[in-house]
Amino acid sequence: MSTVLDRGAEGHPAAFCYQGNGSCPRRVHPLGIQLVIYLACAAGMLITVLGNLFVVLAVAYFKALHTPTNLLLLSLALADLLLGLLVLPFSIIRSVESCWFFGDFLCRLHTYLDTLFCLTSIFHLCFISIDRHCAICEPLLYPSKFTVRVALRYILAGWGVPAAYTALFLYTDVVERGLSQWLEEMPCVGSCQLLFNKFWGWLNFPVFFFPCLIMISLYVKIFMVATRQVQQINILSRSLAGALKRERKAAKTLGIAVGIYLLCWLPFTIDTMVDSLLNFITPPLVFDVFIWFAYFNSACNPIIYVFSYRWFRKALKLFLSREIFTPRTPTTDLYQE
Repeated sequence: MSTVLDRGAEGHPAAFCYQGNGSCPRRVHPLGIQLVIYLACAAGMLITVLGNLFVVLAVAYFKALHTPTNLLLLSLALADLLLGLLVLPFSIIRSVESCWFFGDFLCRLHTYLDTLFCLTSIFHLCFISIDRHCAICEPLLYPSKFTVRVALRYILAGWGVPAAYTALFLYTDVVERGLSQWLEEMPCVGSCQLLFNKFWGWLNFPVFFFPCLIMISLYVKIFMVATRQVQQINILSRSLAGALKRERKAAKTLGIAVGIYLLCWLPFTIDTMVDSLLNFITPPLVFDVFIWFAYFNSACNPIIYVFSYRWFRKALKLFLSREIFTPRTPTTDLYQE
């Protein structure tokens, strides 16, 4: 359907998403501003897709990277990659045009995938924190305690639980039948806001908060133990000391990733909870800024890896050169100094 322009009470043009009654109003930007927003969002989407695609390819291709921690990183990058490919293109159009033009089926599917990939990310970051805690605090038990099989179980849970949780709210009537007094009808045609009701706002906060609390607690303990290890490192053997240094650096890098995750997602999560108490008074433009600030987190992890991981930079150089096509490249030791 085409967008309709009416005249407001003062003679100014009022834009709507669709013809007919009940259509959502539409923000109309000057063409230049629209192009700038589209280009900025497209650039963010491109960084998200290419950066996480490289993480997936690097971990899958190089045998030296087939470790439990890196398998979790691969699965995390896959979630961010799919977010960039399947969710962000539609989100860009919705944010710039302030309308949903793709029908109810795609609206529900888009909301499902958006929530699935975001929850999968936080579950994986929580599992990575557990992995780092085990590696730093129990270094002698770590190789036998956190195996590839254990990592695969965490990955299965990291995808399965968010998939079932989100499907419960979007593709069943359990919530509608049991909590109808909390739910509100779609405010207008063209908004594609299925889950932002009072109940969802409060339920989403603990789903975000408790994994974050676990991550923060584990990283506080990790850095306390790491500080003690630094004091003891001079009396350790050279090989063990080197291993502890690598584990601490990995923990520090992933701790930065968790911190950036919190910074990116806290505004959106708090606004969703508070807004449900105030009958959804957040202006749509502000709400879109919070959403895109959260999306921005998916582009951050590969950037963090570039500056923090030597193996990531070496893998990137190999991928960008012709050496990637030589038979011995998959067995290259990326951890070698």
